[in-house]
Amino acid sequence: MSKTIEQSAAALPANVVEKTIAAPSPAKKKQPYPFWLGGVAATIAASITHPLDLTKVRLQATGDKRMIESVRKTVRTAGVLGLFDGISGTWLRQMTYSICRFWAYDESKKLIGANEKSPAWQLALAGGMAGGIAGVVGNPGEIIMVRMQGDFAKPPEKRLNYKNCLSGLYRMIREEGVSSLGRGVGPNVFRSILMNASQLASYDFFKAELLKSGYFDDNIYLHTTASFAAGTVATTVCSPADVLKSRIMSASGAEGRSTMQMIRTSMRNEGAMFMFKGWLPAWTRLQPTTMLIFITLEQLKRGVDWYRGDL
Repeated sequence: MSKTIEQSAAALPANVVEKTIAAPSPAKKKQPYPFWLGGVAATIAASITHPLDLTKVRLQATGDKRMIESVRKTVRTAGVLGLFDGISGTWLRQMTYSICRFWAYDESKKLIGANEKSPAWQLALAGGMAGGIAGVVGNPGEIIMVRMQGDFAKPPEKRLNYKNCLSGLYRMIREEGVSSLGRGVGPNVFRSILMNASQLASYDFFKAELLKSGYFDDNIYLHTTASFAAGTVATTVCSPADVLKSRIMSASGAEGRSTMQMIRTSMRNEGAMFMFKGWLPAWTRLQPTTMLIFITLEQLKRGVDWYRGDL
């Protein structure tokens, strides 16, 4: 019997025998996704939700009391296109701040040895590290975005009338000095740390927990549910810093130079709840934005996988 097997093996061509006994090839290592993918996803999402963001900033920075009234005021004074005032500032902000935060989040996770299945505190630490870096890098774009969005809500004599984001940057440097690019950087970085520690980390956390539940597969239903939860967490955590950031950045001259002065004035005039002023429009804006960012990002990743032949 053994002679028969040996004779059969000898009769086979050499290349067939080699293929039969060769060890299986190792699995192909997945390449990292392009660092700018998160910024593109955020820019798409912010363009869609820009009218809600515009309304939120005007509620926080002006005397408008209600969301619907603020929208009507914008349409009445500037038409429907007025709901997209300052969109170039939004693009500048997303293509600096968001590209940086998604890249820094991935790098921070590598640095501390975390991944999507790590404990919530590790993900929050990575998100906070990313937020600190992105808050500094994106500060000039943040100022331009806030000023352009809030401009038409001001009396004509107080308007800045920036033509676009680049014109606004040039005029800020020329009229207020290079140091003006750092206006409000403290509350902005603080808010950025809170945002990324809550939004990015909670998305990864909820996504992992939902997958462990056995009720979800890694598809759009999972991404929608996890991003909905992340948006609510992020809105609540970030509201105080968001209000302060908007008020300081929309101010000009000495009015917005001191964070503590702004807090004292707001507390005296409006009470402690000023920190949650505009929460509903902030949630209404951040919730769909968060969902759009992560759903778009997951689809862009899928597109990259398809292009690379990894699907």
